Amino acid sequence: MNQIAFPFGSTRTRVAADHALIAPDGYVVSPIVGWEAAEGVVLISPAMGAGPRSPRFCQYLVHAKPGVRSLPLPVDLQRFVYVLEGEVEAAGQTLGAAHFAYLPPGSTDVVQCRGEGKLLVFEKPYAPLPDVAPPPRVTGAGADAPCEPFLGDPDAMLATLLPIAPAFDMAVNVFTYQPGATLPFVETHVMEHGLYMSAGQGVYRLGESWRPVQKGDAIWMAAYCPQWFVAMGKEPAQYIYYKDIHRSPLAP
Repeated sequence: MNQIAFPFGSTRTRVAADHALIAPDGYVVSPIVGWEAAEGVVLISPAMGAGPRSPRFCQYLVHAKPGVRSLPLPVDLQRFVYVLEGEVEAAGQTLGAAHFAYLPPGSTDVVQCRGEGKLLVFEKPYAPLPDVAPPPRVTGAGADAPCEPFLGDPDAMLATLLPIAPAFDMAVNVFTYQPGATLPFVETHVMEHGLYMSAGQGVYRLGESWRPVQKGDAIWMAAYCPQWFVAMGKEPAQYIYYKDIHRSPLAP
């Protein structure tokens, strides 16, 4: 007899005006636009809501398999690909698990899947700055990225995958917490977030709600959504997250 993980009609997924938790129990696989022969799950997109607090980016999973490849980008769209599982070819390099590729707007570089795996992708329209050249392509390994204790806490390590430079209007970081470690305070800020739990479990405060989260969950946080996290369990918790940076909040 099949075991049912949750009672009929229940889910951990929640979608609110300023945040969302998308749990794997409700994932729906569909074709992924911008990729050849690809299927996956769109986790966060502007379709979540209407008005200024809806997401301004897209976050999705690609189910990698031979023959799946990304297509060249439009001139106003940028793409960040993080390898969760498997191996891909990007810009002549082989990228394994925990490696990444940032493709700037208009890039003709493609990500070619070599076998079975899973990719996490962030896409965002690029906001150019006057007299600032668009950012270059960036590839690398999470293990080689600059990594520091967050606000001096060695149990909360923050790795920065992209350069912190005005040309980049997005950041993608990896946050790793030892069990019991927390964000030091409830954050409330102008940046929005897209987040994917890549390991462990914990509790995320999102607005006035407290959400148990675990590996495989995705979270959207709108600008000014109060947020806080504590890692729980016996293993480290880790998430990969996007935020918008280096652009005026008065810009369209």
